[in-house]
Amino acid sequence: MYQVLFSSRGGNTRKLADAIAGELGIKAADVKAASIDPAAGIIFLGSGCYGGKPGEAMMKLIGANDFSGRKVALFGTSASGHGLEVQAMGDALKQKGANVLGKYNCTGQFLGIVRRGHPDKDDLGGARQFAREMAKLG
Repeated sequence: MYQVLFSSRGGNTRKLADAIAGELGIKAADVKAASIDPAAGIIFLGSGCYGGKPGEAMMKLIGANDFSGRKVALFGTSASGHGLEVQAMGDALKQKGANVLGKYNCTGQFLGIVRRGHPDKDDLGGARQFAREMAKLG
């Protein structure tokens, strides 16, 4: 069983979450309205990048839960595409005892003008491929 949770202000990370969840045959949920499912074998967590960091709601979720021994896969979007948000989530999760299986990040549109059109078809295809790869590790 899988769970896909995301934090997205502009909708970019939500697009990745929906692509990943669709590939897994489930629905993605906004982190603000969800909690960690104890039955999930792999938890997919995704966030946009805000000032070089993940969304505040995502970091609250990570901080408030015990991830000891839990399998987690991370994804994110940022205008730069550097994945700083994914790295920060990974660092926080490792401190909470999680087993981070893998990471996927891509560029996202910012303010409607920077990186216009992203995540695009190729980015979403990469997210679906990431979901398949992570599912094999579960």
